Amino acid sequence: GGGKGAGGGRKLPTCAEHDLENYSMYCVSCRSPVCYQCLEEGKHGKHDVKALGAMWKQHKAQLSQALNGVSDKAKEAKEFLVQLKNLLQQIQENGLDYEACLVAQCDALVDALTRQKAKLLTKVTKEREHKLKVVWDQINHCTLKLRQSTGLMEYCLEVIKENDPSGFLQISDALIKRVQVSQEQWVKGALEPKVSAEFDLTLDSEPLLQSIHQLDFIQMKFPVTVPPVPLLQLEKCCTRNNSVTLAWRMPPLSHNPVEGYILELDDGDGGQFREVYVGKETLCTIDGLHFNSTYNARVKAFNSSGVGPYSKTVILQTSDVAWFTFDPSSAHRDIVLSNDNQTATCNSYDDRVVLGTAAFSKGVHYWELHVDRYDNHPDPAFGIARINVVKDMMLGKDDKAWAMYVDNNRSWFMHCNSHTNRTEGGVSKGATVGVLLDLNKHNLTFYINGQQQGPPAFENVEGVFMPALSLNRNVQVSLLQFS
Repeated sequence: GGGKGAGGGRKLPTCAEHDLENYSMYCVSCRSPVCYQCLEEGKHGKHDVKALGAMWKQHKAQLSQALNGVSDKAKEAKEFLVQLKNLLQQIQENGLDYEACLVAQCDALVDALTRQKAKLLTKVTKEREHKLKVVWDQINHCTLKLRQSTGLMEYCLEVIKENDPSGFLQISDALIKRVQVSQEQWVKGALEPKVSAEFDLTLDSEPLLQSIHQLDFIQMKFPVTVPPVPLLQLEKCCTRNNSVTLAWRMPPLSHNPVEGYILELDDGDGGQFREVYVGKETLCTIDGLHFNSTYNARVKAFNSSGVGPYSKTVILQTSDVAWFTFDPSSAHRDIVLSNDNQTATCNSYDDRVVLGTAAFSKGVHYWELHVDRYDNHPDPAFGIARINVVKDMMLGKDDKAWAMYVDNNRSWFMHCNSHTNRTEGGVSKGATVGVLLDLNKHNLTFYINGQQQGPPAFENVEGVFMPALSLNRNVQVSLLQFS
């Protein structure tokens, strides 16, 4: 027999056929547990038999695995229910959107019909007024003629009554002619109306009526084709100094997806278009253009199917001359601006950078800065910089700025923290510093109180530059003039 009493006092089930025997094996053929005696008596003798414990573990594992499968499906079903509930909400929202859209489209048709009705009514009114005028003209003309004829007739009747032959014959010749001429006045057609009472206007509304009856939704599933033409939003397109801002949007109800846009600009002189922006935004500002130039811009959209057609071309005129102030949005936070952003000071004893609002890439530009306050011999620096210049140290310490820094009796040029061309001539309160950026010759020259400081400071400057300045709390500077 097999292991009675095992399992810590818990009574194991005994064989249904043999009361005294515990189940110890598993008959695979009959799919049931069996005891030794079942095997020995021969009922299961020739069957495939396995150890009970091993089969127990195997079936347990199988059931557990099957449960995992069911559990995964239950989880998927819960997620699916959430998805379906979201779908309900989306269908509600989309239904309302489509209803609103349909109402708007039908209202637009009704409006168009109303406007067309007014136009057609105007035509009918004009035709009526024309006919009435023609008839009144005829009435007036005919009345006048009739009055003349009647007068002549009455006169002739009086003359015919005349009994004096010689008197009669003196005037009869002329009178006969007058009467004949009077009769000839009524030429052919003179006594026929020039217009008819009928209106030769027939409104052909049948095709439109048929179209209205056929008005229906086209098949909802649109194949993905290239995007339609973007619409330029002219009210948002503008120029400021030598930068242009363009805005556009897709037409309403365009079903084709848009992955991005390509904005093109010509050279400001009617030349070739070039790509200036590719991306998902629908607003773009391009800096560093020519001053006093007319640019043409256009945009197109693209998706996986290809590139759509160009928008209309918008024409934008840049300013005649540069007009800029200090730029609070890009300045170091210690910089303090006043006087409509034309005067700069600083809260820190360390040098801090502030840029101008204009961006130059072409042409010749000159500006001056007035030193309003100068205490304890600080070293302000003047020059040009890229937009991403380091803002928390003196201008010219990094490779993004080209500058002249000055104390009370000398000046130096600085770029990439390299100091060159020490020149006599410093600044004090009331001094002016001039910056001449010549992008035709690609050089930069500095002046103090009208005197050129050394040779041109930098050669081969190319790219897009902002006017720039660094200063600390011991100095205050104001922008003076631009040209």
